[in-house]
Amino acid sequence: MSAIRKLIVDGEFEMTRGTLQSPTIAYETWGCLNESGNNAVLIFTGLSPTAHVASSIDDPSSGWWEDMVGPDKPIDTDRYFVVCINSLGSCFGSTGPASINPATGEHYRLSFPILCLEDIANSGALVLDHLGIDSLHAVVGASMGGMTSLAFALLHPDRCCGLVSISSAARSLPFSIAIRSLQREIIRKDPAWADGEYDFAAGPVTGMRLARKLGMLSYRSATEWAERFGRERATDQPAVSHPFGIDFEVESYLEAHANRFVGTFDANCYLYLSRAMDLFDAADHGGSLETGLKRIDLERALIIGVETDFLFPVQQQEELAVTLKKNLKDVEFHRLASIQGHDSFLVDMDRFRPAVASFF
Repeated sequence: MSAIRKLIVDGEFEMTRGTLQSPTIAYETWGCLNESGNNAVLIFTGLSPTAHVASSIDDPSSGWWEDMVGPDKPIDTDRYFVVCINSLGSCFGSTGPASINPATGEHYRLSFPILCLEDIANSGALVLDHLGIDSLHAVVGASMGGMTSLAFALLHPDRCCGLVSISSAARSLPFSIAIRSLQREIIRKDPAWADGEYDFAAGPVTGMRLARKLGMLSYRSATEWAERFGRERATDQPAVSHPFGIDFEVESYLEAHANRFVGTFDANCYLYLSRAMDLFDAADHGGSLETGLKRIDLERALIIGVETDFLFPVQQQEELAVTLKKNLKDVEFHRLASIQGHDSFLVDMDRFRPAVASFF
């Protein structure tokens, strides 16, 4: 059972650095659009989620933000018509490198155009057109989704009244770019990647596992590792014939997460979306961050950052809030003390729910 719906774009879709012929955009909806058409909320996802942000009658399986979206939850689907799209370039219904190129009958693979977050934002606008939504109550996103939401507000300033940006930024810092660059290199150095021509049934398993482990280190914080694992031993692990097996519980945790990720996400899609995060810079829309954000015509904005997030440091969220305030009176900034690092928005609901509920 699935509630995923698909929009097939009629004709060419112009991208920042190329075109796609009749791409598909996967999306899911919750709630009902009111008669005034002013209660719509558009959610852009992080790098790896599907459009299934919350459970529904059509799909009762848990969504990736189940505690945030739904009846009587901060983003209340009894009050708002919620739309979540699967990012262009992904592998969960929307057209991406793993999709078939209609012009050749073959998978796009590396012939897929260079992807920018502006392209994902524009694909979201097409879904709104399809649904008959002229203006949003708010556009919402966390991590990559926050950057895409900002891109949407820059490109379509007349289509959103509110912005909620969580654990995100107006651009990626050199450290974040370096982490993702290393992840992509790890994948590409796996012989099984085969210059992007890998067998979809196998693929660069080792590269994806290691990239995921590196990602998990950047998603959480050293404080959480210390409190959660300490130096606990993974005593249930079987003995190995070499001296470098899994000894510690934190190693076992990383191994389990890496193994779960393999086979669930396409390697080329990962590369394209990761690179799109590096390429985004709000300053490209005006020459500087301040000039670029002057393009935004919002009524309200909520910016949330986490003190232990070193992938998108809280200072970046504060910079975004301060710059928005120069042209927008109603900007709320929350600096949260969550210990779970960048992933806090997925797990520390005691802090995040009140912050988001106050906006909605």
